[in-house]
Amino acid sequence: MATLPEFRWRLAPDGYATRRQLRALGLRPGGQDVAAVLHRPRRRRAPLVAYLYRIDHAKPVRPMTPGRTAALAKAMRARRTCPNCRRDAGYCIPRSLGMCVPCHDSPTRKVSHA
Repeated sequence: MATLPEFRWRLAPDGYATRRQLRALGLRPGGQDVAAVLHRPRRRRAPLVAYLYRIDHAKPVRPMTPGRTAALAKAMRARRTCPNCRRDAGYCIPRSLGMCVPCHDSPTRKVSHA
C-alpha cells in the first residue's frame, strides 16, 4: 500500500486543491481518491489535516435540476419552521433551542420533560 505525499501548510505544489478550492473553481473530486495530505501544525495540539485532490482529474460540478432545487427549498423551509408556533422564522431554528427565539423567550412557553 503506497503512502500519500504529505505537504506542510502553504507548501503544496500547484495542481492540488481541497474540496472547497475545487468547488470555488466549479469542480468536484469526481470519484478520485485523495491524492495528498496537507498538515497545518498547531501548538500543543494535533495538526490540522486537509485532503488534497488533483485538479486535472476533477470533474465539473453537476448542474442543479428543478427537482434538486425543490428538494433543497423544502429542506430549508423545514429548518426555518418553528415546531412550536408553526411559523417561518426567517432563519434556521437553532438546534440548541429547538424552537424560534420568540417562542423560547416567551414566559408562557411549555417545557417538555422528555
